[in-house]
Amino acid sequence: MGIDRVPLPDWNTLAALDDDALPLLPALLLIARDEYPDLDPRPYEARVQAHADHLRAEVGILDQAPLQMAAINRHLFDELGYSGNHDEYYDPRNSYLNQVLDRRLGNPISLAMVQMEVARRLGIPLDGVSFPGHFLVRLPVDGGLLVMDPFNGGRPLAVEELRERARPHLGETPDDNVLLQILDPAPHRAILVRVLRNLHGVYAEARQWDRAARSADRVLKLIPDQTEALRDRGLAYLELDYLPGARQDLARYLELAPEAADTEQVRERLVDAAGTRAILH
Repeated sequence: MGIDRVPLPDWNTLAALDDDALPLLPALLLIARDEYPDLDPRPYEARVQAHADHLRAEVGILDQAPLQMAAINRHLFDELGYSGNHDEYYDPRNSYLNQVLDRRLGNPISLAMVQMEVARRLGIPLDGVSFPGHFLVRLPVDGGLLVMDPFNGGRPLAVEELRERARPHLGETPDDNVLLQILDPAPHRAILVRVLRNLHGVYAEARQWDRAARSADRVLKLIPDQTEALRDRGLAYLELDYLPGARQDLARYLELAPEAADTEQVRERLVDAAGTRAILH
């Protein structure tokens, strides 16, 4: 019996949607279906809904957002056992939501997706944050923000810890204005791209070039002409000896990012693969 594919959108449909209209859970399961082609989304959607339904009565009698989030985190991370995969951080299964829901192990962004999907079903506007390093979540509370780390059990993070986490990536300690900018909610498209970029990095490191090319290709479905994805897909195509695709992607990358730090290296790779400079004319 075939899998009913109606519940998931296709990539062309997703690409045409505005950021706010992009459905996170179906899109994440669509990413997973690339690796697990027989994936049926319905049990996973039902599982997330069951998590929310279990919490509905408890959360409903709490009138403060921090207490509601504490109840959600306690259920997800303490009772159900969702946790960050510290031992095998770069296992690709940490990025596929079906595997995260099955194994209750994930990376920061996949665990944040579970947390956000459950919270939103309970009417709590939890947003993701593309924080440097590890993905975080945020909730407006009393004129401020409650920022939490889903990779470490949803632990709340104080301002000074956020500054310290950001400093190595920025080269300096961020002031209040910079920190608030970093803590802006991540658009849905940016979240999906970050998931795909993580997968590309894992597969490129493992030299699984077909999967690396696929991950970059999905980024380009969501953001056509995204320069890093063009470069990454083109370099993966080179490794796969697919020269027409490599030429097209890398030439486009050089056109769009002529001042990039790796321009010369990319140009050399393209020339070496083709055996002639004519393709760059």
